[in-house]
Amino acid sequence: MRNVLFAVAVTLLPAPAAAQTSPDPDRLKADVNTLVSFGTRHTLSNPTDPKRGIGASRRWFAAELQKIGKQCGDCLKVEQIQRVVTGERAPAGVNVVDVLGVQPGTDPTRVIIVQGHIDSRVTDVMNATADAPGANDDGSGTALVLETARLLAKEHFAATVIYAALSGEEQGLLGARLLADTARQRGWMVTAVLNNDIVGNTVGTDGSVVADRVRVFSEGNEAAEPIEAQLARRASGGEDDSPSRALAKAIRDIAKSLPGGLEVVAVRRPDRFGRGGDHSAFLEAGFPAAVRFSVGVENFAAQHQDLRPGFGDTSDKMDFPYLAKVTAINVATIRRLASAPAAPDTVTLASAFASTASGAATASFGDAVIGTKVNWTPVARAIGYRIYWRRADTPYWTDHVDVRGGAAAEATAKGVIVDDSFVGVASLGEAGAESLVTFGGLAPRRRAPAAPAPTAKPSGQ
Repeated sequence: MRNVLFAVAVTLLPAPAAAQTSPDPDRLKADVNTLVSFGTRHTLSNPTDPKRGIGASRRWFAAELQKIGKQCGDCLKVEQIQRVVTGERAPAGVNVVDVLGVQPGTDPTRVIIVQGHIDSRVTDVMNATADAPGANDDGSGTALVLETARLLAKEHFAATVIYAALSGEEQGLLGARLLADTARQRGWMVTAVLNNDIVGNTVGTDGSVVADRVRVFSEGNEAAEPIEAQLARRASGGEDDSPSRALAKAIRDIAKSLPGGLEVVAVRRPDRFGRGGDHSAFLEAGFPAAVRFSVGVENFAAQHQDLRPGFGDTSDKMDFPYLAKVTAINVATIRRLASAPAAPDTVTLASAFASTASGAATASFGDAVIGTKVNWTPVARAIGYRIYWRRADTPYWTDHVDVRGGAAAEATAKGVIVDDSFVGVASLGEAGAESLVTFGGLAPRRRAPAAPAPTAKPSGQ
């Protein structure tokens, strides 16, 4: 399969240089301890108290983003989005507020979001007054977002990057739904959502230590995919190559390039078994490239627990060098995807028979070589495309070739048998910056409308 010829000229483009990332464990620890110092960050806690509660913690987060912005010439715009929500876990109504740091890219509509939830809780999800330190759940994710902003805010990207602290996760993903609705209202094309929730411990409930890997959860069949697209994905065998799954696979490969980093375990499930997180709100809202980062082993004695001996989500149970490594993976992922063009909207495949003598398409089997014709939607700012393929019994891409020219829209892969292979296409930008891979398959077909039901005749006729 590696000796593959193409019916268009190809040129290998240089891979992007590995950028150095250096998240600071001490700074992450200081941020987590500051979040813990607010006593509780429960969504229903006092929003106006200057030192305690959800309001004080949000104001601190916003102030930290403003500091970062000032250090890079106002490169970050800090804003708050909000709405009042009433529900089972907010029966009297609560004003849900998300704090955002917006780093504009040259394409303001294409957006990458890195997020954590700033709210915390104890055993009783409705207890808004007890101390709920929320060090790991999710002070770790909130601190990661701040550290990522510190490392990336001075850089210039094609995509807009949004650093988000969400409220209301523990009350039912309220802040995530608010941000997803805002993305829809503003017409954002969300390239990726990196949700970081419980990313700072390495010791499990039973004392086991897992310090060498992080889990990244992704969905296969899309939560909000139209039925026509679902049927096309099923017919093409693309259940393992949704945008969410493509993002998880890209993160896995990016993590491998980081010296001394973590293994990414790409879990083929939207979240931990029977559970969910803020990325779920984006998946359900039709933004399919969303994943959740979470630790390799959970400590349930430090999750959703009243403070008592042996229990409680306190910072002494965390591993800040580990949290720095998870942060580094987020930074590297954003740097790559924000620098790249968008992924192709669609990639379609067809079996091709190309004559070895003339290259002309033919259906005869004399001297023809079986191959795969690949068509894709050209992408603005792309300078080329990377065509990937793999055997249909493996989950990760094994081979690729680059096609030069942003206007290119098709190529024929001789020797790649479409029945036995999966094929996808990524866009390439300057310095080899690469988008996510768009899986190739059948174009969605509209189903024939159902025949109208026969009209019943009145009785007696």
